[in-house]
Amino acid sequence: MFTGIINNLGRVVNKTKTSLIIKTDKDFLTRLEKGASVAIDGICLTVVTYNKNSFEVNVMSETIKRTNIQYLQLGNLVNLELPTTANSFLSGHIVQGHIDGTAKLQDIIHQRNSHILKFSIPNSFSKHIVEKGSIAVNGISLTVIKVAKNYFTVGIIPHTWAKTVLHTIKVGDFVNVEVDILAKYVEKLLKK
Repeated sequence: MFTGIINNLGRVVNKTKTSLIIKTDKDFLTRLEKGASVAIDGICLTVVTYNKNSFEVNVMSETIKRTNIQYLQLGNLVNLELPTTANSFLSGHIVQGHIDGTAKLQDIIHQRNSHILKFSIPNSFSKHIVEKGSIAVNGISLTVIKVAKNYFTVGIIPHTWAKTVLHTIKVGDFVNVEVDILAKYVEKLLKK
């Protein structure tokens, strides 16, 4: 489990059909263990090897098909997060690292000190997204401003803009989206 509070970035230095190698800072690497979970752009993956400069995770075809890994290129920055612990401060929201799919950036609107991002989504996502509810975009815990049948918007404060991959995003880019798990459970219970 994660919280969606991003404190580290990494860079893709190798990508194959079955693995990713991410270069990041030593402080992050010293907290890794082989077999441990790590969130890369919000995707919960397992560390298979690491050294003083980078770490490697395995990916399977389902993960590639459902996430933005299919669009990652060498040199791209990615958000990194270690799993939360029982002693962690839950500052964001409950993020599982189980990506529901991707969303495409439609627009970036600059408003005073913030950026409003508008993402297009499949219609099936909108039933799980509510205004002022939580959503994870590339693993970042964000608050939904507006939601419609085929899009949602979020606001990004300067700190989040600077400290995450969002400062590199362009219109047309795809991001990973994880809707709030509570919405999916409520829907399933109500169907019964």
